[in-house]
Amino acid sequence: MIIAGMALGTAWAIRGQFGHEQGAAWAGGIGSLCIIVLSRNQSWYNKAMKAAFAGAVGWGLGGMMSYGAVVGYGRGVDFVNVYYGLAMLFVIGGLYGLIGGGLFGLVLADHPEKKVKWHQVIIEMTTGGVIFYYFVIEQLGIAMTPPRSEAWGVCAGIGIAMMYYLARKKQYSAMRVAVFAGIGGGFGFAFGNFLQVLGNVAQVPFNMWNVMEYSLGFFGGLGMAYGAYTSPWPQEKPTSQYTFRNLSIPMVGFLLLIPFIVWQQSFVEKDLEPTFGKLISDPGIWISMAQSVAFVAFLVPAIFWIYLLSNKKNKLNQGLSFGEVHGIYITYFAVYIIFTILITGSFLSFYRIEQFLYILNFAVILALIPKAVPTFTSRNAHPKKWTLIVLGVLVFIGLISLIAISSHGEMPGMNRRFEW
Repeated sequence: MIIAGMALGTAWAIRGQFGHEQGAAWAGGIGSLCIIVLSRNQSWYNKAMKAAFAGAVGWGLGGMMSYGAVVGYGRGVDFVNVYYGLAMLFVIGGLYGLIGGGLFGLVLADHPEKKVKWHQVIIEMTTGGVIFYYFVIEQLGIAMTPPRSEAWGVCAGIGIAMMYYLARKKQYSAMRVAVFAGIGGGFGFAFGNFLQVLGNVAQVPFNMWNVMEYSLGFFGGLGMAYGAYTSPWPQEKPTSQYTFRNLSIPMVGFLLLIPFIVWQQSFVEKDLEPTFGKLISDPGIWISMAQSVAFVAFLVPAIFWIYLLSNKKNKLNQGLSFGEVHGIYITYFAVYIIFTILITGSFLSFYRIEQFLYILNFAVILALIPKAVPTFTSRNAHPKKWTLIVLGVLVFIGLISLIAISSHGEMPGMNRRFEW
């Protein structure tokens, strides 16, 4: 669980350099694939591309939400605004994990005798997002982050519709993964904001925003792993679910499309020039090199793995092995780290120490994976217990809100939602 938390935490901290849906999707895919690699479960290896892509899409959907203003509420000086800020970060982080964990778990629950109707899932989630947003945000005027985007309403509708589908179809294991990933992500976001405030008050010479991002990913990955390893899953034949037809779309989407969109959106010369201009006097050639290296870095591994897996299409008795899934995980994670080193210009300077901590985290994760074997247990869904956990988290948020407001006066970046 800790390894999975470190994986998603590191990837989510890196995600801060890219932002938006595509950055969140890549990070969510890394966390999802790590859980599968650690599982030592052959039937999960055969679903690895589908499950990782679904987890990536789910975590990525949350990337449309705006939370800058909410973080500012957590930097306030009165209990009402600070508690509101941290509680809303719990909601936002919870939506990240809920959708990402739910779609990830739904692939793991997909079984020949209990097939998931993905077209129905997509239609219901889309409809739920549209209805919730236009009714709650536009019609009732309930806003969380005025005057910024209220796209959290879309994600809330998506999450509600997904949970309704899981409950209706009795996909309780997937629901369990969704709930614990949601609680973990929400807790991590609120607690991370608290750590950021204390770090700024103490004038810690470190990127404390990055600490908040790491906290969201770490606890979200922790919760998703806990839900996956403690839920009952259908027994399958070792080679079931492995066909090229099943793999083609998620494989291309996961290995090629997500990295391409991140590259296309992030390695833009006008965005790179201010960063590189601070480090060297003539940044043009270095910007071109960074763009080219990043393109090759994601394209070559993607083509290699797609070619390798597609050549297995006539060998249906050979499912994906631990070595193959582990190899995909290593290259996918490594390319993400290469991207952040290039985009920040950290290969030219040590001015961003956290960039090198990503490499350290990556090394620790790779060293621990071969030694870790999870113990699977089967626990049923307990909505009453989940409710008590959520209430407990909200009480804890109240306590850290009191600590936060007693630790400082007015801070830069502080926002007020309510006059108090």
